[in-house]
Amino acid sequence: MLSVLVIVTLRSVSAQLTFTFQQQAAGHQRPQRESEYAHHLIRIPGDIVFGGLFPMHEHLVLSDHAATDGASASGGAAGSIGMEFPCGAIKEEKGIQRLEAMLYALDLINDDPHILPNITIGAVILDTCSSDTHALDQSMEFVRSYMNKDASEYQCESGDAPRYVPHKPITGVIGASFSTESIMVANILRLFKIPQISYASTSAELSDKSRFEYFSRVVPPDNFQAQALVEMVRQLGWKYVSTVAVEGDYGEKGIASFVTLAESAGICIAVSEKILRRAEDADYDRIIERLSQKSSARGVVMFADEDETRRMLAATMRLNKTGQFLWVGSDSWGAKLHPVRDQEFAAEGAITILPKRSSLAGFDTYFKALRPKTAKVCGSVGGLANHSGGGLAAGAAANASGFGENQYYRNAVKGSRIYNCRNPWFRQFWEQHFKCRFNTSASGGTNLPECKGGDKLTYYEQEGLVPFVVDAVYAMAHAVHRMIIDVCGPDARELCDELKPAPSGRNLLKYIRNVNFIGPQGQPVRFNKDGDAYGSYSFYQYQRHGSKYDYVRIGDWSASLVLNMSMLAWPNSTTGTIPRSICSDSCPNGYIRNFQDQCCWSCVSCREDSYSFNDTCVACAPGYAPNRDHNGCDKIPAEHLTWDSPWAIVPLVFTALGVTATLFTLTVFLRYNSTPMIMASGRELCYLLLTGILLCYLMAIPILAKPNMFTCSVLRVGLGFALCLCYSSILTKTNRISRIFNRGSKAGIKRPSYTSPKSQIVICCGLASVQLGGSLVWLMFERPATKEVHPQPLTAVLTCGVSNLSLVLSLLYNMLLIILCTFYAFKTRKIPENFNEAKYIGFTMYSTCIVWLAFVAIYFGTYNDYKIQTATLCVCVNISASVALGCLFVPKVYIVLFQPYKNVRTPGSGVQRGGDHHRGLNKFSSSGGVGVGGMGVGAATPSNSQQPLASSISHPPATLSSATQSMTSLSRFANATTPTATTTTAAASSLTSSQKAISTISFGSATVAVQANGSDANQSRAETERDANNLS
Repeated sequence: MLSVLVIVTLRSVSAQLTFTFQQQAAGHQRPQRESEYAHHLIRIPGDIVFGGLFPMHEHLVLSDHAATDGASASGGAAGSIGMEFPCGAIKEEKGIQRLEAMLYALDLINDDPHILPNITIGAVILDTCSSDTHALDQSMEFVRSYMNKDASEYQCESGDAPRYVPHKPITGVIGASFSTESIMVANILRLFKIPQISYASTSAELSDKSRFEYFSRVVPPDNFQAQALVEMVRQLGWKYVSTVAVEGDYGEKGIASFVTLAESAGICIAVSEKILRRAEDADYDRIIERLSQKSSARGVVMFADEDETRRMLAATMRLNKTGQFLWVGSDSWGAKLHPVRDQEFAAEGAITILPKRSSLAGFDTYFKALRPKTAKVCGSVGGLANHSGGGLAAGAAANASGFGENQYYRNAVKGSRIYNCRNPWFRQFWEQHFKCRFNTSASGGTNLPECKGGDKLTYYEQEGLVPFVVDAVYAMAHAVHRMIIDVCGPDARELCDELKPAPSGRNLLKYIRNVNFIGPQGQPVRFNKDGDAYGSYSFYQYQRHGSKYDYVRIGDWSASLVLNMSMLAWPNSTTGTIPRSICSDSCPNGYIRNFQDQCCWSCVSCREDSYSFNDTCVACAPGYAPNRDHNGCDKIPAEHLTWDSPWAIVPLVFTALGVTATLFTLTVFLRYNSTPMIMASGRELCYLLLTGILLCYLMAIPILAKPNMFTCSVLRVGLGFALCLCYSSILTKTNRISRIFNRGSKAGIKRPSYTSPKSQIVICCGLASVQLGGSLVWLMFERPATKEVHPQPLTAVLTCGVSNLSLVLSLLYNMLLIILCTFYAFKTRKIPENFNEAKYIGFTMYSTCIVWLAFVAIYFGTYNDYKIQTATLCVCVNISASVALGCLFVPKVYIVLFQPYKNVRTPGSGVQRGGDHHRGLNKFSSSGGVGVGGMGVGAATPSNSQQPLASSISHPPATLSSATQSMTSLSRFANATTPTATTTTAAASSLTSSQKAISTISFGSATVAVQANGSDANQSRAETERDANNLS
């Protein structure tokens, strides 16, 4: 596509030149518009010729029918051919100053004996009118010598026939300004191998040497600029900005680089707008309206030319949006006055960037001394350059350029004034700057005053890229100088034949890429492998000081930003606080972002056991908690129940009371150890049971203590053993009662086996030893240790290194004992009513079962609260001990201490009368009683309960069989009588030799009736008495 455009353009230019030459040879007069177009070219002869491209005019978009009217409105710059020459108002800074900077640099070099001595540099300078297509058309002038003959190369002197004097080929081109223009021109120059050095084009696309081999620049590319702008936005703390880019490589590629770098820096883009090349005011208004929709994105980054920047600021004024946006402008805005002139308050606070530079004081003096040319001054100079120091074509005859070329090669110096005789656009600049006209009669009836020409320049400030124009000219000159020395020799004072008519562009390119010198602004000038300058920028802020506005330097960037925060000043701010440009505040540590759109979010808290990392909640490992900054985890100190905790104090108080009560009961038993009540209670089993109860109370201490190897060992062995000792004693009691009272009638009077005190102790200890042995074995296989458990997030609890399952299994044997005790208690519930210790045992076991069932539910139901678990275990053990202590010992202690009259033994009186026996029974009718062999009684015996016994004693049986059955029942019942009661059995005196003798034998505190048959009466009596003593 580009190749076709180049071919078409070359053909059109060739045809135009041929037609023009034919017209001139025929003597035709050129129309006025061609005369005006002729001033778009400056040609200065020299031994070596540099080309120059500058945007002398603004880009003007006109329709065909309005082109003619637009010509007069723009001072003739546009011409009347419409779209072909789209030139608008003169550009005072980017056009006039930069062009004069090139002419100024040529003067310095030509006057410098150390650079290209005795060799003059000429120039061909063209106006691009800020249009890439127009720049392409104008750049054809640089390659005319490679195509058809140009009419300007024919000279007519004294009416002679035209003489062909060809122009020198262009050695190199300085320019263009805009990146789009440079891209167009670079493609043409590449075809003809003409090197090009730009002073302002920064598009990163131009670094592609496969496409732009002959292009170089003294300014860094936009990717460095974008990096510097991102760093500036980041240091301002802005996280949410909008972007505006002008259509084309400069704007679109620059913003693309900015967006890419901004995303990696955590900066979000709210709105991205593009300015079309032919945008009208309504388009700018729509862009401002769309930017306003994201009111929180106050920062706006612009990659736009100065004309587009000016129109953007004007749109904010039209829509009354001034002060809402904080502009960040690219180097195209720089430190220029044109974008902000007459709308300064709309740009207040704007931050702009420029390649790092130093103003040229010599250029300021030169430019301020310039005055527009006059016919009187410049007419006397003519085509000669009578300037001291040799300079441009000193003493050479002026060539009659003929077609549209400026005839003046040097300015005329009159005192402190320099009359600009070589810049055909300077008079137009003067008219625009001072709002006057040099020819008021031809001004079309305007009321503008006539220009004096002697006025001094006002509101002047050196344009930001002027020093780089000078650097570009010097870089080209140094490359040519080095090439001449290498090819022609170190003493060469002119071009040798090898370099005529102009140095080879391919060879010159190598010298350009290798230049390295200190330029006029004091900065090194050199290129990297891509022909780009190294990145170094300065930042400026447009500030108001009183009634004046000016750009203030606030920082520099060279790989990193150095920003002077104290130099920042913001509109409507007295504190110096940087305005905010964020959609949502950054989430604090411990929160993650819940995005509502690309750049806005709400903050959502992580769980208490998690910290935030890259917008993700990361859970801490068990036993760890988020640190104070919520960016990591710290170890949690392990908790354990302390003695001052209410969960420990209540069980300890309960334990203290239980221990006191147990010791008190033990003391009473020891004190009254020989009394009937204590003796009949089964003292040995009672002492074992009290020992187990005491151990149960004392187990609260290792349960509540801080877990360590010792307390864990005591807990694992002691808890099961203490409970086992209690329930083994109770099981032995209930088993003995069951065996005594549930014997069948066939058992006769033979006492149950293993009912003696020693047997009971052995049985009890045997049962307890099973638990103790199992606990010791378990202790050997699983060594006691501590561990941390984490029942809840952010909780670490120090416990013994045993699982809950193991703990339950260790108590499984005790559960079996409890079940057996409960079974025997239930089995013996129907024994004679006055023997009611079995009922108390039953009540004890029923209560124990309820307590332990509740314990299992509470303990495993509160797994997440170690305090409740620990206190529950402690209280459950205490309650189990308290139930046994209260039900089995409190009645006995009460009788011993508060009813001592019941704690006596009534001696047997042999055979008594019925009435006397009734008196004896009534004597103990209200006693609490004690059972045989330790079976205690817990309730009073009503007096009428003894009537059957009295009747049976008063009326002995008539036959032997009936007497035997009665005695067996009597013997059983004797076991259930009270210890203080004396049972008397009468024998019939009228029995035969086979009669039964009924006698009474007293044992302990009880007296039972026994029977003797014939001669065995004495032996039976002796055996029964021995058994009774054993039972007691």
